Amino acid sequence: MTPGTASDPSGGILYVVATPIGNLGDVTLRALDVLRSVPLIAAEDTRITRRLLVRHGIDTRLTSHHARSGPGRLELLLDHLRGGADLAVVTDAGTPGVSDPGEGLVAAWAAERGRVVPIPGPSAVVAAIAAAGIAGPRWSFEGFLPRSGRERRTRLDRIADDDRSAVLYEAPGRVAATLADLVAACGAERPAAVCRELTKLHETIERGTLGALAGAAADGRIPARGEFVIIVGPVAGTGSGRARGARASSAAATGSSATDPRASEPAVALSAARAEVERLVAAGVARGEAARRVSAATGLPRRRLYGVSAGR
Repeated sequence: MTPGTASDPSGGILYVVATPIGNLGDVTLRALDVLRSVPLIAAEDTRITRRLLVRHGIDTRLTSHHARSGPGRLELLLDHLRGGADLAVVTDAGTPGVSDPGEGLVAAWAAERGRVVPIPGPSAVVAAIAAAGIAGPRWSFEGFLPRSGRERRTRLDRIADDDRSAVLYEAPGRVAATLADLVAACGAERPAAVCRELTKLHETIERGTLGALAGAAADGRIPARGEFVIIVGPVAGTGSGRARGARASSAAATGSSATDPRASEPAVALSAARAEVERLVAAGVARGEAARRVSAATGLPRRRLYGVSAGR
């Protein structure tokens, strides 16, 4: 069926279209053909998608579809497809459904036996793996880690025990805390890479041990700005035994133990968070406000950041 046809009684085609992760020149010819031919594009942010369309002279109608869209919007898009019209779904960057909106629409249309066609293209995950040079042939994609609590600790433990590499996304304000937590879980000597602003003007790829990268993020040598992909390299030797040994060494180095009731706040993570408070204070932010910001970003109690930093 040709994209844009609205007469197919079995329903339209849902195209899942990958768009550039930064550099607008990275879009594929096939993606442009689909975006130009369909009657409607469902976009995470219509303003961002419109910039891509204008760049390539495409005037297809846009509608919004994002993580906070209600069931009414989903039903409207399904009705569009049920009527026989094709639809392209895109996100701000990368592939819909990969830590981005789109999975629900795909699942709903597939459940109705509708046709779903992927239009592959730019991927922050693949770009980071290719450029980092440490992932090896086997890796897992973890997306964004839970922000705090038992679920976060469980995910970190699984990464530590896995003999594959792990690829994570992280928000700029949480990179330092996440690297510190990875040190506590996996050990400071685990190879890693921090990829920032891939394909954009200020693209940087920092490689080293988790300990070195955590230190660089804590003291600002890795700026907390832009989009981040973190790669944790494979553990040497067998998975779980070496990983648990690394965690034991990390615990010994920080003076903590496996039975420490404050294990949810590893000493390394707390140290990195306090360093961030001091950095903000040195930049002119009031200590209380600095502690509040870091607490919001890391999930650590504000009193532990403010009190210790203030010398109390």
